[in-house]
Order: sequence, then structure tokens, then C-alpha cells
Amino acid sequence: MLVPVRVGVVIKITFRCALCSFDRIVNIYMLSALPQRDEQIPDSDAGGELLRTVPGNVVQSIRAFRVVDLQSEAVRLAHHFLYANLAQALTRQQVLAAVAESFQIPKSSAKNFDALRDCLTEQIHRAGQQPGFLIVLDQLPQTQKFDREARENLLDVFRDAADYWAEKRVPFRVFFSFD
Repeated sequence: MLVPVRVGVVIKITFRCALCSFDRIVNIYMLSALPQRDEQIPDSDAGGELLRTVPGNVVQSIRAFRVVDLQSEAVRLAHHFLYANLAQALTRQQVLAAVAESFQIPKSSAKNFDALRDCLTEQIHRAGQQPGFLIVLDQLPQTQKFDREARENLLDVFRDAADYWAEKRVPFRVFFSFD
């Protein structure tokens, strides 16, 4: 179980689309405070470079990684860490709603796969320079109403976002697990 510690990092994101524009304050939960820009991270604190063999822009199974270790690595790299536990979701709409709630994005930005893709790419890009993303989609459902095709469509949204951010040279790693 994750036990995030609030360390006073707040980000203001402005979402803009054809119909509206609004600001959203997002609290980023981290395990520890970020190092200052001029502060070096000692090799002993580097955590063995957990992601050294993982490409910078990828969507892959979580496999042997633990969520807490990924969260710590995101803090070490000063990347955004986004986590969604989808164990309670049974349908496509419930999965999208759980992602929106977990990522603290407007529900309208996750009403369908195209809206979520736009939110993960264009809207965030317009909010300003991004350091990188480490995303965990935990316990993707395997139900009749969220079948293999729906799971692949969701993962394709994140693959498209990874490709988008790769063009901008921003790391975007997504790890997923199944229920």
C-alpha cells in the first residue's frame, strides 16, 4: 500500500480546449523532497538506477517492479508520478473515470479515449515544460465489459502519448498490471 507524504509541491496546470479554459491546482505526493537544482544526488542514494534498462518512452507490464520503488524513482528523477488503481472498475467508463480521478484531471478530459489522449498530450504540453512522467495503471480489469480490445485501446492511448512525448524528448513511462 502506498503511503504518500505531502511535501509541499504544488503545480498549477491550465487546461485549454475549444470550449473552456480553467486552472487546476495539483498536489504532487512524493516520498521525499526533490533535490535542489545545484545539489548532486550521491551515487549511494541513486537507488541502483531502477529504470536504466527501461526505454524513456514506453508502455510495458510492471513485471518485477514494485509501485513504491517506481514512485521513489520518479521522485529521484523529478518526474511526475501518476498512479491509478483500477481494481474496482468494471467497464470502460468506470476505468476512464478512475483514471481521471486518480490523475486529478477533469472528467470531461477522460470521457472517451480520444479526450484522454488529448489531455495526456496537447493539453499538458500547453501547460508548460514537463520534466517527465512515470505512470502506473494498477490492476487493469479483465471483465466482459472491459475486454481485451478495450484494454488494448486504453494502452494504445498511453502508447500514443509516449510517442508524442518522445518527439518532445520528454520521458513518458507507463507500467501496467492486470487484475
